[in-house]
Amino acid sequence: MTNAKCGRAAGSFSLGWGDGTGRLAAVDVITQTALGAAVGALVLGPKLGRPAIGWGAFFGVVPDLDALLMPFLDTAVDLHLHRGFSHSLLIMLAATFGLAKPLAKRWKRQKVTPQRAGWFVFLVWSTHVLIDCFTVYGTQVFWPFWRHPVSFDNLFIIDPLFTLPLLVAVVWGLRIDAKRWKKREGVRMTAICLAISSLYVGLSFWAKHAVASRVAADLEARGIGWERRMEAPAPFSILLWRAVVERENEFWVGYRSLFDGETPIRWTIFPKKGEIPSAVSDHFEVRSVRRFSNEWWLTRETSRGVWMMDLRFGEYREWDERGLELRPVFAWDYQVDGRGDPLKRRLKEDRNMGPMMQRLWERILGDSEGWEDRPRLIGNPAVSSETLPTVR
Repeated sequence: MTNAKCGRAAGSFSLGWGDGTGRLAAVDVITQTALGAAVGALVLGPKLGRPAIGWGAFFGVVPDLDALLMPFLDTAVDLHLHRGFSHSLLIMLAATFGLAKPLAKRWKRQKVTPQRAGWFVFLVWSTHVLIDCFTVYGTQVFWPFWRHPVSFDNLFIIDPLFTLPLLVAVVWGLRIDAKRWKKREGVRMTAICLAISSLYVGLSFWAKHAVASRVAADLEARGIGWERRMEAPAPFSILLWRAVVERENEFWVGYRSLFDGETPIRWTIFPKKGEIPSAVSDHFEVRSVRRFSNEWWLTRETSRGVWMMDLRFGEYREWDERGLELRPVFAWDYQVDGRGDPLKRRLKEDRNMGPMMQRLWERILGDSEGWEDRPRLIGNPAVSSETLPTVR
């Protein structure tokens, strides 16, 4: 086992929560649209005025059009492709040089040069990719030469404090007329709003460093060795962070608020419970989840195959008289004899998010008991629940 001082902080990704119903994905589109619109206004606003916002919004979501392929792909293939080729530097540069002259020709009356048009495409596309790199999911920036996702784990996929200034810039730009655009009022307001969002990103890196230092100190004080660890924000802000620590036979998961002071972290332990059955370990679907999760995963053998969960992402939480139920956001049931797509994402559709949001806020303010007491892992089709040990 690697000593705590010799362990390595993970450079993979951990976003927190996703949503199989697409609600969070829809809000993510709002963020990317607003960011693209703001960057478009900054680059093209002096020439096009208000239409620059629309063009920026359009190109701001172009990299995510790979999602249109999802209904036609098996789950395992989608894990390889999403945020892949369309987010790569290679495709980004090809689009920049390929579209610069056609766009300049379209905007010839507005005197947009090919250089400005090219910078517009590159900056809108690249900021989309950069924001995706800030989240847990990560982005295959160097596809096809290196397919490991780049991720910094410093922002949740939806963060209102990052998105709000961008929306202000968009609304402001849509309200002012062409004369005020010529006076560069729209550009100045856009620059201010982008600066505010950029400052928030900077604060997120500071918060991540502060939390990582406290996590390392907590583990050292307990004399706990670890192999690798990661920290990423819990949903919707940078006030609460989730740490995942890999040890030889288990993972430790704990939450740390910026307001926790000297309070020790309360850890939930997820036992690894052995290797994947050799009969399925080399199947494409299993290898796909292994690669996607960067082996931040738990596996449990089932009667029909194997159940797998990605620990980098958080858990849906529900409470009952027995304590806390933890249902992984990203978990798959691989059925060897399954018809159709053998790798099935396991979701619970009738979630009541209200109690979890209330307790999330209470946890930010310091209530770890209400957030983490008596946890049980659910979602595995082989068992109703699995009681998880904790360390205070």
